[in-house]
Amino acid sequence: MASVKFNYADRKLSLTDKNKLKNFIIFLFEQENTELDELNYIFCSDDYLLQINKDHLNHDYYTDIITFSLGEEGNPVIGEIYISLDRVKDNSATHKTSVLEENLRVIFHGSLHLCGYLDKKIKEIKLMREKEDYYINQYLSL
Repeated sequence: MASVKFNYADRKLSLTDKNKLKNFIIFLFEQENTELDELNYIFCSDDYLLQINKDHLNHDYYTDIITFSLGEEGNPVIGEIYISLDRVKDNSATHKTSVLEENLRVIFHGSLHLCGYLDKKIKEIKLMREKEDYYINQYLSL
């Protein structure tokens, strides 16, 4: 049975119905025809995620999300998604969206990566944004 967990490093996600979101994430994987085993979200600060970025990816810059696929190819997805709530808050101001919408965007973004979506090329970025928007709208309409 698929499992989605929210963990907190040094920041806590403010959300009223976390179980609704966890169930929706499982639904997203089902919609994307990707079998999910276990997914852990770790909410943290800019500094916490910067250290992960340096240690694991050799990148020395802030980011809003880092996604790690921990399972073996061909098996159900096991993953960890680290999200900087500091960066999400800043991004919501920059993009003139609500903090809730920006949180949903990065939460779904990480899940979509684990479903096989990429975002390096212009065409990939466009598809990723379309998928993010689709799932945000679906979730907010529940």
